[in-house]
Amino acid sequence: MVKKSVTSLKTKPKSRLRLFLGGSFIAHGEELSYFDQTNGRARILPPGESRVELNSLVPARFINQKGNHMKLNRPIPSPRTAQGAVASRINEEPQLRRSVMACLLWEDAFYEEGVSIADRIAALIPKVDAVVVQRIALEARNEMKLRHVPLLIVREMARLPSHRHLVAKTLAEVIQRPDELAEFLSIYWKEKKQPLSAQVKKGLAAAFAKFDAYQLAKYNRDHAIKLRDVLFLSHARPKDASQEAVWKKLVDKTLEPPDTWEVALSAGNDRKATWERLLAENKLGTLALLRNLRNMTEDKVKPALIKTALRDVRVERVLPFRFIAAARYAPDFEPELEQAMLKCLSQQARLPGKTILMVDVSGSMGGRLSRKSEMSRMEVAFGLAILAREMCEDAKIYATAGNDHTIVHATSLVPARRGFALSDAVRKEAGRLGGGGIFLTQSLEFAHEREHEADRIIVLTDEQDCDRKLSPDKAPAFGEHNYIVNISNERNGIAYGKFTHIDGWSEAVLDYIRHSEAVQ
Repeated sequence: MVKKSVTSLKTKPKSRLRLFLGGSFIAHGEELSYFDQTNGRARILPPGESRVELNSLVPARFINQKGNHMKLNRPIPSPRTAQGAVASRINEEPQLRRSVMACLLWEDAFYEEGVSIADRIAALIPKVDAVVVQRIALEARNEMKLRHVPLLIVREMARLPSHRHLVAKTLAEVIQRPDELAEFLSIYWKEKKQPLSAQVKKGLAAAFAKFDAYQLAKYNRDHAIKLRDVLFLSHARPKDASQEAVWKKLVDKTLEPPDTWEVALSAGNDRKATWERLLAENKLGTLALLRNLRNMTEDKVKPALIKTALRDVRVERVLPFRFIAAARYAPDFEPELEQAMLKCLSQQARLPGKTILMVDVSGSMGGRLSRKSEMSRMEVAFGLAILAREMCEDAKIYATAGNDHTIVHATSLVPARRGFALSDAVRKEAGRLGGGGIFLTQSLEFAHEREHEADRIIVLTDEQDCDRKLSPDKAPAFGEHNYIVNISNERNGIAYGKFTHIDGWSEAVLDYIRHSEAVQ
């Protein structure tokens, strides 16, 4: 019989125990426990019993307080949504993507604080390949129109030897407004003030050179970090003599203020006259016009001027929910706003076939996009529903919520309307269906019984499923293509195995669907 000396685990805890099948151990000391095969319980090896059978030898650290063998190979608990339904376990790249694409940085989501979202993004970046992180940052800025979270991503990339070689190029691309230069530095110095890395300096310098005198003057604000500070720290070099002259004025604080609506109104001039001049000279951008309709109405601006501006405004790539928000505060201009919105949508290529759109109208969807915004996630969903109605050849739209206590869904088909009338119809259904959470499996079973088949299913939701009985993974994905559009940034999502997940709420959502189906 093979014999092997075993040293006490107490004196040498890192010693290697070599086990030989069919052999035995001679033990010195009392720190080895083993199972008594007759009763299945553990015993400490006594001094006079130095020989034990190999198949029963167990280190003492694997024995619980009752003397039973600890079960180490336990199943890992499934992640859960904030409402307790089974969520999908996904790897780091899609986790980072879902955290980023609908993220208004440091703003609280309905279920999760903004600080924890930012911390989660920072923790995920080292676990994702540098090129993929760069791609996510650029997509967030260019397609999802997010400003702050791409800056956070670049800041975290600058910490990592594996990622920092892409910092300069990424930073130069994600900075698209002059105020983002100083905003990046405030994020970089959030923990403590420290020297800028060479890659950061190079990226800031390249970004600084993109802006002209008007842009620099517009965002040259008296904040803690000023544009001239960024210029000094980045050691940017002007492209030509003209740019050098502009930068000298910036340094000397002699840049002429731009003729913007903010500057004109802050000058203390007659507000009505100022608005009318800006409208007549076409100096209000599309978003500025939509956001200030209420102010212009309160200042008694001539309605004819406003209607003309709405008729002539450039509406490319303006999302429907912007028009919905404007109509809420300026209902007198609803016909013009709807006409402008539909004109915008008429320019989009259509999705062929039958589309089923499931709109989550649960209570959490009523949460605001940010502290400063009066727009809710539900209104964003209304806007995407309007967008889908116009861009789909045949669209069936359902609203869904339910009862969190009985764990039963409430889903209904929305009347086939367009524009603001569709938004109103979905809102009416939301009030009737109750404020409970989405029950994905139940709601899609309901739609499946009525529709039988579809070219695509699109679910607009914050993914916080409340069904603790039927897993979202069991939802009938009966479309030829199936999508979940996540318009929030909660930690856990649902049904990753069956659905393509799209995170964010820009017009790129349906562009992505069209392009992805075209190449399949």
